[in-house]
Amino acid sequence: MENSILLKTINSSLFRDIPVAEVWQVMDSLSAREKSYRKNACILHAGESVHSFGLILEGHVRIENDDVWGNKSILNQLGPGQVFSESYACVPESRTMVNVIAAEQTRILFFDTKRLLSDCADSFPYRSIILRNLLEISAQKNLHLSRRIFYTSAKSIRGRLLSYLSDQAALHGRYEFDIPFNRQQLADFLNVDRSALSGELSKMKQDGLIDVKKNHFHLYQI
Repeated sequence: MENSILLKTINSSLFRDIPVAEVWQVMDSLSAREKSYRKNACILHAGESVHSFGLILEGHVRIENDDVWGNKSILNQLGPGQVFSESYACVPESRTMVNVIAAEQTRILFFDTKRLLSDCADSFPYRSIILRNLLEISAQKNLHLSRRIFYTSAKSIRGRLLSYLSDQAALHGRYEFDIPFNRQQLADFLNVDRSALSGELSKMKQDGLIDVKKNHFHLYQI
């Protein structure tokens, strides 16, 4: 693997507190392998049993759930340096409940969890640090899913938008920001109809609450 992969991995929270000179050894211990995916390619299918987790090197992936009738919900979107499927990989008998889709041309580094979950304390150097970092990553995702529950608990579309946009403003620390979704993806994320969502955004703009252009929002206090 080329040095560009090393540069991308050391900036990930997965390798926090691991000396740069040791990252290659840790990746080798986890049987790291790189794969590339075209836009809209399915990286993981719901119902699969997985034994590895992925670190995004380039591009973005969407975490989606589809029901029997084809209704789609977007649970999260992840970018470079972020990790996915770690929870499933650490519980080998479980099966994924979601699809992982490449949102664009994407490169991913996969890590096998076999040695990571070994009972041997000396399985490989820095094992405990990797496990600690994975625990923190998983906890952060749980917080993200908890926030999404707050967004979708409102009965009205406006209520869901106000909850989501208010939280985004707090996370960005300002009232003007970009969101990681296009209009359809935002509708899927909030579990609402796209046309109804667009209509409500127009009404909120007329009411002086927001200004919006594509995925760029500016919130106004009244």
